[in-house]
Amino acid sequence: MHIGPVRCAGLAREGAVVVRDQAGSGGPVIEVTGLVKHFGELVAVDRLSFEVGEGEVFGFVGPNGAGKTTTVECVAGLRVPDAGIVRVCGLDPVADRDRIRHLVGMQLQSATLPDRLKVWEAVRLYASFYPRPVDEEALLKDVGLDDRRSRRFGKLSGGEKQRLSLALALIGNPRIAILDELTTGLDPQARRDTWALIERIRDRGATIVLVTHYMEEAERLCDRVAVIASGSLIALDSPAGLVKRAGDTERIAFRPSADVEEALLTVLPGVTGVARDGRRMVVTGTGDVASQVIAALTARHVQAMELRVDRPTLDDAFLVLTGHPSDET
Repeated sequence: MHIGPVRCAGLAREGAVVVRDQAGSGGPVIEVTGLVKHFGELVAVDRLSFEVGEGEVFGFVGPNGAGKTTTVECVAGLRVPDAGIVRVCGLDPVADRDRIRHLVGMQLQSATLPDRLKVWEAVRLYASFYPRPVDEEALLKDVGLDDRRSRRFGKLSGGEKQRLSLALALIGNPRIAILDELTTGLDPQARRDTWALIERIRDRGATIVLVTHYMEEAERLCDRVAVIASGSLIALDSPAGLVKRAGDTERIAFRPSADVEEALLTVLPGVTGVARDGRRMVVTGTGDVASQVIAALTARHVQAMELRVDRPTLDDAFLVLTGHPSDET
């Protein structure tokens, strides 16, 4: 599959080619200021503001009902905001809907097609909507559906339907791909294959907006992650920056190959606690505690058997920021 050079109306000039040395260096392609969206009395999105840089993988995470899908639907022009300003490559997604359609490809959280429609028929139909679609056969191979091209939609598994939805989002060679819960329902290997595909799409020049419940997915793929709850922005940072908000405590668990006095480890800089769990020892602390523990044991000719080092993750940061565990399963 070929993703061409990024061309966004409303940048330097119409059709300008944006050359980037790194993600985000071409400036923002999505600008959202004070976005508000109501559904009756429910405030789904509450004065949300953010920017997405050219070539960036930008993630949204948050509890169910946080407003993630509503936000990206407003960006794609599928919903009309009640207040605020949304610009995609300088265009208004509502007023300039026809032009936006050729810039943005969207994979919806839940989408359906006629059960009797074959995979290749769906891809060819969607390709006919765009002036410069990508190669259909290469795309089907990229998303792992080349051996399912003649299968009808109603006979596809849940994961295969997700991959077809991704193919339909990419067939128009979009400058911006919005992917909403893309890997839900995929098995672990299929999920990782999809991550690799997203990385290839990014490397070929596309900007990606990713809505996900999988914290591992956000950590691997995203340059920055917006955490939203009740329609409001709670935090916006790199995955590493968000993880720092969960603290820098390490937990090192191991079984020593010989007896070790706890005092040997409690005096190490950064160690905040030493405990025993049967034959295992558990050391907690801040900074690079693991290397200090290993060095102290090695000096006494003691091996750390069955060693496990746990550090804060994006899951931990999510819990700290929102007060809820992530919905990852």
